[in-house]
Amino acid sequence: MVATAEEALAGVRDGASFAVGGFGLSGIPNVLIQALYNTGVTGIAVVSNNCGVDGGGLGVLLAAGRIARVTASYIGENKEFARQYLGGELEVELTPQGSLAERLRAGGSGIPAFYTPAGVGTPVAEGGLPLRHNPDGSIAVASPPKEVREFGGRPYVLEYGITTDFALVRAAKGDRHGNLVFNKAARNFNPLAAMAGRTTIAEVEELTELDPDEVHLPGVFVQRVLPLTPEQAADKGIERRTISAPSARGTVRS
Repeated sequence: MVATAEEALAGVRDGASFAVGGFGLSGIPNVLIQALYNTGVTGIAVVSNNCGVDGGGLGVLLAAGRIARVTASYIGENKEFARQYLGGELEVELTPQGSLAERLRAGGSGIPAFYTPAGVGTPVAEGGLPLRHNPDGSIAVASPPKEVREFGGRPYVLEYGITTDFALVRAAKGDRHGNLVFNKAARNFNPLAAMAGRTTIAEVEELTELDPDEVHLPGVFVQRVLPLTPEQAADKGIERRTISAPSARGTVRS
């Protein structure tokens, strides 16, 4: 267990790789991301479902030009992410969401690679996806083709497991041993990211004793636990506040 976010991030360096939990702004390790920003590290590689939003989550590091490469399943509504990617400032590996989840889980489980049907017959398998653009929008670096094999008469594409130098995750509850419990949708990519990190750092909203039967992620995957203050635990962003009025009964809305 560590007392401060600064202590939790001891040893981070320029060019390090990070697996980061969260989906949009749900379950993101806000405190650790801000502390990582404060360290001034740059040129980092990030593996996460997406790269936060403009001004929130990983978007803070992105806007500061600290991220060199992103492995994610989608760009989302982050305009700065799209601008840097299309402008050639950022290398981006887009991968199907389920494949990304399994790549993190496989890496954390010591499985170097696996075959999946996701992406067969598309540029995911055949190559040609832009990893980096030129400033004029043309493709500077394209993804290479991947190995495809048949099993039972069906084609499958080879995907590699992911491991990173560090992982940053957020949990609803945790104990001093690193056992973690996540809250509903905030669970998302957090357990998978935690598994993939060689040094995994978890910020926990409540430090407590846990019943072994309620543990979602065992402490063997977690090296550092940062208990949050009540104020930090309550600080949770909402990605989209706009709600629509309910439609009239029987009315189909486009």
